[in-house]
Amino acid sequence: MPWADEPGKARAGLLLPPWDSDKQNNTGVVSQTFSCDVQGPGITSYANDPPKAGDSLRECLEEALKVVPAAKQRDVSAYFGATAGMRLLREQNSSAADQVLAEIAKTIQEYPVAFCGAQIITGEEEGAYGWITINYLLESFTKYSPKAHMWIHPEAADSFGALDLGGASTQISFAPKGSFINWNETSRFMLYGYNYNIYTHSYICYGQNEMWKRLAKELIVVRGELGVEHPCYPKDYKETISLSSFRTSPCTNQSDPHLPLDDRNVTLEGRSNASGCLVAVRKLFNFSACGQSQDCSFDGIYQPPISGQFFAFSAFYYNFKFLNLTEGQSLATVRETIERFCARTWEDLSSNYPEENPERLPKYCANANYILTLLLDAYKFNETSWNNIFFQMKVGSTDVGWTLGYMLNLTNMIPAEAPVRVKAHTPSLWAAAIAFITLTLALGLVALLAADLALTCEWC
Repeated sequence: MPWADEPGKARAGLLLPPWDSDKQNNTGVVSQTFSCDVQGPGITSYANDPPKAGDSLRECLEEALKVVPAAKQRDVSAYFGATAGMRLLREQNSSAADQVLAEIAKTIQEYPVAFCGAQIITGEEEGAYGWITINYLLESFTKYSPKAHMWIHPEAADSFGALDLGGASTQISFAPKGSFINWNETSRFMLYGYNYNIYTHSYICYGQNEMWKRLAKELIVVRGELGVEHPCYPKDYKETISLSSFRTSPCTNQSDPHLPLDDRNVTLEGRSNASGCLVAVRKLFNFSACGQSQDCSFDGIYQPPISGQFFAFSAFYYNFKFLNLTEGQSLATVRETIERFCARTWEDLSSNYPEENPERLPKYCANANYILTLLLDAYKFNETSWNNIFFQMKVGSTDVGWTLGYMLNLTNMIPAEAPVRVKAHTPSLWAAAIAFITLTLALGLVALLAADLALTCEWC
């Protein structure tokens, strides 16, 4: 089962970049060959018991090292990166975040690898690395020419945009047409000898898990009662939450005169109200802050007009996959499917999806309406440009995500050696390669990512 589709799961992937056998213009060519699910609720949940964060990685570390030849293991350089969940933890409790990273570093250093440090990457870096991953896999940067017997830069290659929805944040990254107005929202880097400038923005607290919390809090504040109707939940479904749970995240811990965050419990009662759900979800965005500006998404954030084709992955993909909406359906079909699903009762859903996680199943209506709001109202896709969005999680046999881009960016620091032909996603050529291990730990607060981590190792 896909890593981001299970709560608390994480993934480890082995990438094979032939640095000593294939490096084009100072950037490595890599491939994924290994994956591993890390058991447990995710490292941010160990803020009060940091040693368990390191222990949670042991099983996958041991499995990954079995793939590395014993004689090469001590030559492995390991990098560890964390994303939105840890960014939130650092904001709320920096010492706890530092302790979690310290325990992870301590654990990795117990293994025969050269540990190169752990860091929490920025949201913009996360978005840019996702963009790099997609365009690398689709050969927008470089491709092998059998005729010329060499790697070449494709002529007039159009890049694809990246849409990433995690548990704590969401990212949009693309190369706009024309010139930028706001260069502060630009990521610049060099790959395969070419410079790239892309627009990228990360919205913290707008990940899926944080959306659930913010939506619940907003509904409770409006009603001011201990029994609250939830339009997105299926009829006859009930969920009891403690008001104190809102204190656990910087996204919901703000004080409100109408809602003291004490230990009282509140019951959310489902109503299967599709239109009411969409209205409630839209209230989570401040669209009025953009005024009449067309170069603005929400909350007053600058965004140039979208252009080109996009890959939508992570929670974008998993939610639409569940709803059977990843085959290029029209926007009208997508809306109709979501409305029908949101009108179903809890008895109907639970009987028709007996194998689906019962904590995740009642949230698909809110998730789908959130995705529609984000893509249509915030990012400003429309009936026509909707057809330029591809909901996918793999290109060939390689997972789409930020970690491959993270490693490609790191390879700029590695000296190039004599090239040998190795294809990024051609398994038959991997025997000639030297390898990367990328352990990507996708951490879900409930069902999807609250934070991602990548432990990447290479040996030569």
